[in-house]
Amino acid sequence: MTLALGVLVSGSGTNLQAILDAIARGDLDAQVAVVVSNVAAAKGLDRARAAGVPAVVVDHKAEPTREAFDAKLVAVLREHGVSCVVLAGFMRIVTPVLLEAFPDRVVNIHPSLLPAFPGKDAQAQALRYGVRFAGCTVHLVDAGTDTGPVIDQAVVPVLPSDDVASLAARILAREHELLPAALQAIASGRVSVERTGEPGARARVRVAPAPSSP
Repeated sequence: MTLALGVLVSGSGTNLQAILDAIARGDLDAQVAVVVSNVAAAKGLDRARAAGVPAVVVDHKAEPTREAFDAKLVAVLREHGVSCVVLAGFMRIVTPVLLEAFPDRVVNIHPSLLPAFPGKDAQAQALRYGVRFAGCTVHLVDAGTDTGPVIDQAVVPVLPSDDVASLAARILAREHELLPAALQAIASGRVSVERTGEPGARARVRVAPAPSSP
């Protein structure tokens, strides 16, 4: 069954565009059912409209709490038949209201090799720390900040000449490859979540190999 994606954006929406392009190429068995932003001027909304995808603004400033804002998001996502939610440059911390509405189906892309450098300014954190390799991570979202189980990662070397902008640009290029591939793994049923039931134990993601080409 084709994966029905709800993509949440706050800015330029380049990862959204990567998803739309992968679908158009036939590399991702999904459809973007709706794009939602908390920022009315977000370029990601223009990308959605250009692709004929419903584009909806839900203003977080109009809601009294994060939970009330997430309830509005859930209503929009359900109205459009979404089965998987993608945070693609969505600059809001989500609450259990959203996570419980889409259990194990809220996906985030983060510009570091988690668990290293969670939160904001991951690229700057990597440069300050002096690492030789950075990268990006696609993971399921849980109640923590960038702490959910990892689906896939991609490595990017840190060059001696790098500043934040150059490193961020190279990581972003890998994000555009990694996110659609991870979503295709979900769409093809190759992603499963394992829980031990032990107190305090974290969930783990298992990703089965893609079938080999004939």
